[in-house]
Amino acid sequence: MRILIASDHAGFELKGLLAGHTREAGHEVLDLGTATPESVDYPDFAHELARRLLAGEGVFGVLVCGTGIGMSITANRHRGVRAALCHDAFTAELARRHNDANVLCMGGRTTGPGVAVQMLDIFLATPFEGGRHQRRVEKIEAETGLGARGSGLETDSLCADPSRDKERES
Repeated sequence: MRILIASDHAGFELKGLLAGHTREAGHEVLDLGTATPESVDYPDFAHELARRLLAGEGVFGVLVCGTGIGMSITANRHRGVRAALCHDAFTAELARRHNDANVLCMGGRTTGPGVAVQMLDIFLATPFEGGRHQRRVEKIEAETGLGARGSGLETDSLCADPSRDKERES
């Protein structure tokens, strides 16, 4: 199976460990960078991995930044990517089993090497359960109308577009 992997500078060391482990487990690994521990912008790597995953260049993706948060937010901007930020074996298993996640995200500054390897092994080995979860995944993939500001729901005052308030007042 071909696995895509990428990181920013904060995930560089852990990415190298995971890539080597994945190769030793018999998988093909496409390392999309970064190639050095010099400071880079994580969105560049998350977008690249998401595009290539959606183009069919790999079966699963692995993204590592300092906490995994930025990578997961960025990757999930791509329809068809279900990037899960995981912290342990349980979350990695359920990300696959219940959410059909196709990208595993983790933090190079928050996840120890042993836990990271365990999460990756479980993520790659766990099948999607389907059943009631299939309906939920379909809802994730449905058109949501999400934009850069949030849900767009009239009741969502924390994320709503301020210009809409004036429209409602008219």
